[in-house]
Amino acid sequence: MDWSQHALPSMRLEPRFGDRVVPAFVKRPGSVWAMIAEAVAQNADGEALICGHVRLSWRQVVDRAARIAEGFRKLGLKRGDRVAILLGNRIEFPLLLFAAAHEGLVTVLLSTRQQKPEIAYVLTDCGAKILIHEAGLAGRLPDARDVPDVIHRVAVDDDPHASRFAVLADKAAAAAPVDVSEEDTAMILYTSGTTGKPKGAMLAHCNIVHSSMVFASCLQLTEADRSIAAVPLGHVTGVVANITTMIRCGGALIIMPAFKAADYLKLAARERVTYTVMVPAMYNLCLLQPDFDSYDLSSWRIGGFGGAPMPVATIERLKATIPGLKLMNCYGATETTSPSTIMPGELTASHIDSVGLPCPGARIVAMGPDGRELPHGEIGELWIQSASVIKGYWNNPKATTESFTGGFWHSGDLGSVDADGFVRVFDRQKDMINRGGLKIYSAEVESVLAGHPAVIESAIIARACPVLGERVHAVVVTRTPVAGDVLRAWCAERLSDYKVPETMAITTEPLPRNANGKVLKRQLREHLGT
Repeated sequence: MDWSQHALPSMRLEPRFGDRVVPAFVKRPGSVWAMIAEAVAQNADGEALICGHVRLSWRQVVDRAARIAEGFRKLGLKRGDRVAILLGNRIEFPLLLFAAAHEGLVTVLLSTRQQKPEIAYVLTDCGAKILIHEAGLAGRLPDARDVPDVIHRVAVDDDPHASRFAVLADKAAAAAPVDVSEEDTAMILYTSGTTGKPKGAMLAHCNIVHSSMVFASCLQLTEADRSIAAVPLGHVTGVVANITTMIRCGGALIIMPAFKAADYLKLAARERVTYTVMVPAMYNLCLLQPDFDSYDLSSWRIGGFGGAPMPVATIERLKATIPGLKLMNCYGATETTSPSTIMPGELTASHIDSVGLPCPGARIVAMGPDGRELPHGEIGELWIQSASVIKGYWNNPKATTESFTGGFWHSGDLGSVDADGFVRVFDRQKDMINRGGLKIYSAEVESVLAGHPAVIESAIIARACPVLGERVHAVVVTRTPVAGDVLRAWCAERLSDYKVPETMAITTEPLPRNANGKVLKRQLREHLGT
């Protein structure tokens, strides 16, 4: 099966990033800003961004973004310069993305959960010239001497009179957008690395445009659609499935500062939300609300999910209470600019073990250890090729060479593709924990623990959780007595909060290993009972 039964824009084969040939939409905007310009042309007075008491039309959004763009220009920023953004879910986030697109700047998205060493690494690696941050996060910012490339720091405060953000909002709008190539990098999103050093995935304008068109076409979104951004906007799901997809269809994006199930339900009912993408844990938390059945959610027609499997019980309960809601699995990654597969909503219940069909123009194959494609149904590493696959990692040609072959990205996921095209994901080659859709690499946490003077070695494994799917558990071998709270505090100063081990087993016994010296994590999981 494929998407040929849907009314999709026509596609053709085109060269991409020099040595690739991929199916691409024939008629498409040439950049993120061109996509914004189309949105205002088709729905100028329609609602575009809603956050708290602020409600902006597409006409107002473009005007504000152009004024910020002029602020960038007056600071001396030029096409290709990196703009680092350390903001939570708030109205300034998309406005800054739009303004950067206007000027051909590259936005580097930081997580508000990151700590000083993580932020310093990203700023240094990407060579950001400006850092725009929430005023309340100033204590986490690296010292100026540690990030010499950053020549401007702009604080965004809830009080507009106290915020330095006003320096960017120039009174006059920029005259004209900067010309860019659609293969120019538009955003850099850093992904955790198995060596403990994150890699900067370069999302080009053409990647973002293609992914946004895929979402809008496969989900049949129009300017009448209204989406809630409940996931962090700084992640690929937030920025593509929410922000740029709503640009493509010219609809309205309602921004939640932080997800709380009770607040989500109130907002979804009040704003007559039609579409969202969340992780399954969020749906579960909504269903756990005692007054869930009292909300009128009849307008909600598309519930995208990804990052983790959706429990059958959750699907059945949602179907019973919101019969018009189609649940659609969306499988992807930062390196694929979000969606690689989408499950048609009418097939979710009958294909619950699948993450869906390859998106239009995507090719997904299961490869054996010898680098050869496996027959239908056999399990191998999933390789993904499409117009959404990024060109590589910023400032890291070695990682790019290791992760890409002929335009295919090596996902690290073990899965299969059946004769009808349905993709299944069974396990992960990468030693990764999935905490409610947030990816945690064990090696990164183990590296931080290894820096504590009392620690000899550690192993990070997943502890099963009925709500989040998995939580972080550490088995730590120490040379001197140390309390678990002390080790957690050590990690909290150096890692995003969701990566900090929530439970620990502290021992003086060496970790179990096989003949090759590899830690037997399966044995540790069996002992833990997961």
